[in-house]
Amino acid sequence: MKLILSISLLFSLSIFKAQEHISSFNALTLTYKFHPKFFLYAEGQLRGIEDYTYPDYYEIKGGLGYNLTKNHKPFIGLGRYATYKDHAINKEEFRVWLQDVIDFKSGVVKFENRFRAEKSWFYEPQTDKNSERMRYRYRLNVSVPLNAKKIAPGTVFANVYDEVFVVTPMKPSFARNRVYGGFGYQIDENFGILGGYLWQREFEAKGNKNVHFVYLALNINIDDTDNDHKTYHFPGAD
Repeated sequence: MKLILSISLLFSLSIFKAQEHISSFNALTLTYKFHPKFFLYAEGQLRGIEDYTYPDYYEIKGGLGYNLTKNHKPFIGLGRYATYKDHAINKEEFRVWLQDVIDFKSGVVKFENRFRAEKSWFYEPQTDKNSERMRYRYRLNVSVPLNAKKIAPGTVFANVYDEVFVVTPMKPSFARNRVYGGFGYQIDENFGILGGYLWQREFEAKGNKNVHFVYLALNINIDDTDNDHKTYHFPGAD
């Protein structure tokens, strides 16, 4: 109950300003475990940033992960990203990244530490401009099952996280902060759903900006290994 009240209060205070509005953030993810140590991951996103009902941003990405240990999962990925303005592509991005996830549990609460380094190449077709960027991200993600001791089919769970973004060579270096709170339901061994509120603070030289997302996701997990102790991957708003 305290978590629900905290999220509601943050949501109400953040969007009270008249110039801010609600944006949409929709995702479909697929995790395929084809080996006890290796897994493939793919994700598609549509966001309506300026108008909730009209998508003006999309991304398609994926990669290969390795279960170094039970709680340590390095990953390499790549993706294509595009932003639209006035119904035309305004900016295209190709991105590659290296990621490391280290998690641990205290009772039923799971703490996930995610470190990521990204290299991006941008192209703006309306101005024929090219640019590059390095970005470094850290996310602390906390999840807790609400009606079971662990996440399994039929489990409802709560999920909160905070993520910071640092960029170079752009200024300011501290470019973004994200705070998320929401709930999920693992329907069966393959399908799970997530929903929540994501507050995104953009730090720019010309002025800071808040973006308020309603996040909805369908997560698909396919496990072709013989592991009797199955786990369920829900990456959250990314």
